[in-house]
Amino acid sequence: MSNHHYKVMVVDDSAVVRQNLSDILAKDPMVEEIITASDPIFAMQKMQIVWPDVIVLDIEMPRMDGISFLKKIMAERPTPVVICSSLTTEGAAVTMEAISAGAVDIIGKPKLNIVGFLEESAETFLQIIRAASQARVGKLASYTSKPAQSHYKQSSLSPLMTTGTTWKLVAIGTSTGGTNALETILTALPPLSPPIAIVQHMPEKFTEQFAKRLNSICQIEVKEAVNGDEIIPGRALIAPGNRHLMVRMSGARFYAEVKEGPVVNRHRPSVDVLFRSVAQHVGQNAIGIIMTGMGDDGARGLLEMKKAGAYTAAQDEASSVVFGMPKEAILLGAAEAVLPLRMMATEILSKAGHSGGRF
Repeated sequence: MSNHHYKVMVVDDSAVVRQNLSDILAKDPMVEEIITASDPIFAMQKMQIVWPDVIVLDIEMPRMDGISFLKKIMAERPTPVVICSSLTTEGAAVTMEAISAGAVDIIGKPKLNIVGFLEESAETFLQIIRAASQARVGKLASYTSKPAQSHYKQSSLSPLMTTGTTWKLVAIGTSTGGTNALETILTALPPLSPPIAIVQHMPEKFTEQFAKRLNSICQIEVKEAVNGDEIIPGRALIAPGNRHLMVRMSGARFYAEVKEGPVVNRHRPSVDVLFRSVAQHVGQNAIGIIMTGMGDDGARGLLEMKKAGAYTAAQDEASSVVFGMPKEAILLGAAEAVLPLRMMATEILSKAGHSGGRF
């Protein structure tokens, strides 16, 4: 948990949302000041007097939209920004633009009964804000995406790929700062890469848009996992928001199992749930990677993977936006290697090469 005081600014054109978020933030003893603004123009005036440590930002606002404001902040003085966006497909698409512009996390809000929703989600909201207050957004600047080369997507490769799995399965878990970290890794992978299963803490609706965005810039296929999907070389599956993702094997093939199930470590999807299923069903034919994020989700699961014979790695502190999850895994002795983000893609390819048909 955060052990430092911080100032939060809430920028939202709804007075009800501003009031409710302020009430929730006031419950956190570490929040020393709450500043509110009904739009980015007022926010900028207030920021001349007090610059916040975290900004909670709505996207659709009068006078200036949230994305333009976010880009302006990132250009002037990079500050952790959490997008508070409507839980709609349209809202999710715009939010992905905010993520690529440097926002560190997302809070989804429904169109109806927003007060009830915010009260129910108060603890999650506070966790996200605390994590953001510790985020080192300067790290995001080095994650700038590069356009992918020619797109050999799944269709052209599938005959070659479905002749049997000889690749190791890669399981990746991440949270705050992870959207950019995943982009860095996945855009660096060639079309024929190991099968990948990913848990990124993110609300529902947003995971589908996130997967679509990655799919458009990667050489591999990236999609939101659907129950029963085969996890094949050249494909990465991302756990859908509010659903757990597990991996099952049938013969030499990997399949996705998507379930509701209880919240684990305050998360659904939970990295631990994915990692444990991989430890149990895939064992030594797996690679586990834990990256930037608040808390300890995934640390114990990674240890189980290591004990089952899998190769395990954690992102290093210098390249992590929030060094929470990797740190916990390292403290548990769950990570065989601690690596900077820029080395992860190469490491995945070197460790996941054809496993000599052990099945």
